[in-house]
Amino acid sequence: MRKHIVAGNWKMNCTFTEADELVEGIMEQLEQKDLDSNTILVVCPPYPYLEMTTDYANDSYFAVGAQNVAAEERGAFTGEVSAEMLESMEIDYCIVGHSERRAYYGETDRVVATKVDRLLAHGLKPIVCVGEVLEEREAGRQLEVVKTQVEQSLFHLSAEQMQEVVIAYEPVWAIGTGKTATPEQAQEIHAHIRSLLAGKYGQAVADEISILYGGSCKPSNAKELFACPDIDGGLIGGASLKADDFIAIALSF
Repeated sequence: MRKHIVAGNWKMNCTFTEADELVEGIMEQLEQKDLDSNTILVVCPPYPYLEMTTDYANDSYFAVGAQNVAAEERGAFTGEVSAEMLESMEIDYCIVGHSERRAYYGETDRVVATKVDRLLAHGLKPIVCVGEVLEEREAGRQLEVVKTQVEQSLFHLSAEQMQEVVIAYEPVWAIGTGKTATPEQAQEIHAHIRSLLAGKYGQAVADEISILYGGSCKPSNAKELFACPDIDGGLIGGASLKADDFIAIALSF
């Protein structure tokens, strides 16, 4: 049975005090409510708060993820953070290929593939984001776009490596806009991704891989989205900045 994963991407939000209060709030919620044993909660704060969040995670039921990683192993790359550094801090997951990284920092599928390799080499689980922008959706190209992203970012991996990867589908037109893909739209793309994985690695491997929905998921729509057969959780943006909402989403399975 593949894992349900709810990962909170805080993006560039929170002062240190606010971050501390948010993690404490998540811990308090977890103490009061029981998550399904098959559900993994992942908190992805900005880099400066990783150590603090990891300290809390040692006493609670959640994993810690980074929001990005360098494509390089180490060296003179000012401002970058390597997979080796994240491994040394005992970070569990790392988001790569987020639509904002692709749009604002020019990250290509080739760069994403390199970052995936770095993370796997250091024992971290990549959360690899794919998804179409509004123009591509309106042109009816969403299946083609996602296929290209999945193949170019991931299909160089072995079946064994692929089972360490989490995929997040982001309908880019739904991020931060208040719009949400309908369950039918989301399920179509999730099923498409799983069929691509099955074609490359076989159905047994495809059935092991968690595929998350990443487009304005919130407590009011999480249950309906998570009821879809190929949606295994969410990559949560704004709602992860409120402990009550974040935990409510995690309880939606």
